[in-house]
Amino acid sequence: MAEPAPGSLKQGLREDGWFTELSTLWPGTGLSLKVDEMLFQGRSDFQDVAVVKTGAFGTVLILDGAIQCTDRDEFSYQEMIAHLPASALGRPPKRALVVGGGDGGVLRELSRHASLEEIHIAEIDGMVIDVSKKYFPQMAVGYSDPRVQVHVCDGIKFVQDSPKGQYDIIVVDSSDPVGPAEVLFQKPFFEAMHRALAPGGIVCTQAESLWYHLEIIKSLAAMCSEVFQGGAVQYAFTTIPTYPSGQIGFMVCTKAGDGKPLDAREPRQPLPAAPEGRDYPPLRYYNHEVHRAAFVLPTFARDALAGSLSQF
Repeated sequence: MAEPAPGSLKQGLREDGWFTELSTLWPGTGLSLKVDEMLFQGRSDFQDVAVVKTGAFGTVLILDGAIQCTDRDEFSYQEMIAHLPASALGRPPKRALVVGGGDGGVLRELSRHASLEEIHIAEIDGMVIDVSKKYFPQMAVGYSDPRVQVHVCDGIKFVQDSPKGQYDIIVVDSSDPVGPAEVLFQKPFFEAMHRALAPGGIVCTQAESLWYHLEIIKSLAAMCSEVFQGGAVQYAFTTIPTYPSGQIGFMVCTKAGDGKPLDAREPRQPLPAAPEGRDYPPLRYYNHEVHRAAFVLPTFARDALAGSLSQF
């Protein structure tokens, strides 16, 4: 029998039904879940796509052997990556772009902001969208918002081709910086996002774990400081049990506008709410107090990142 390909569900699935997420980004460790049922398994043009049913976390989406979201804890990530930038913005946002995020969770959360007139998503893998609509309707509900425009394409090229100053918010819901997602952590992409942002606009991108990836975060913050000159670069985090170490961070970068740089630690917009007449779940993680607290770093991380992040 052929060995399972690295970066696939089969690589971490044992005969007794236990799946362990393995990666070179967290060597020597792994999160294990007991799989009760295989709901979907396929190979798109870009990655291994699997959906499994578990007793502990409900339905789970796994891409290239890495857990992306689960029924039980997805809201802590989706709410924070969307509402940190949207709520910190100095004006009511009008246009937003999601790069990645094919499961629809970020769309769901951004659509809670009534001021948004357009919400674009650039997702490279149409299979992820289709699978999420079938197996994760509580997240994919975001696709039904009439303000959403779906672009199945290369997200980097979409950003590069966007008009200058087009977006108030860009959210990058990416996988870890290995394989196809690696370019989403590199300077040319951030330069393209900076160009596509309106003055005073804000980017929020998945930025790894303080416990496992502090050197990656330092390098990312230093690079962002070069790109967002005159603006600000900050790091926030959320807790989520099924991501490595139970914590995942966000690099929050604001483009220079009129006046002093925007301090993203302060929420300036009303608490987001479900669109009128829509069957959305209530907010379960984000609130304005959590927003402020998300930027408070433990001492080891604060000291390590002191030279890389903006000071206010």
